[in-house]
Amino acid sequence: MHSEQQQHTGSNERPLNNSNQPKSPWSNLRLTIPNDRHHTSIVAFVECVLVELTHEDVGAEYVSSNVWGTKRTQFIAADDVAETFYKRHYDERLGWHETTVSRESVRNELIDRLSQTDSLATDRSHSVPVESTDVFSVKPVRQLYNRQS
Repeated sequence: MHSEQQQHTGSNERPLNNSNQPKSPWSNLRLTIPNDRHHTSIVAFVECVLVELTHEDVGAEYVSSNVWGTKRTQFIAADDVAETFYKRHYDERLGWHETTVSRESVRNELIDRLSQTDSLATDRSHSVPVESTDVFSVKPVRQLYNRQS
């Protein structure tokens, strides 16, 4: 009986959040805007994002908040080779809007947005700016499609 207990409590039991478990390659693809990255670094970052969007079941999301509410722009591969993407835009006042765009358009838009020296959230064109930064991240597609706001 003692040997049965030893076998049962062996090394097969692992904590749920084991830091030794490998993370998904896309899990660290996150960036706040503004940031201190050089243009070359932003381009390399966007290329990494596009590779992950091509090979994994993930999408990219840019989130900005301002006095009028939260705005989200999501990019999700629409085909197996990721030459076409769904661009989903959410505005708290208007709801969701979806279009189809090319890989080149996604690349250019991400480079442009991630290179901004000011956050859309901290835009001073209105009397009460939001003090938070914009956030770009890569997330599982199911999480993006389940997002209601």
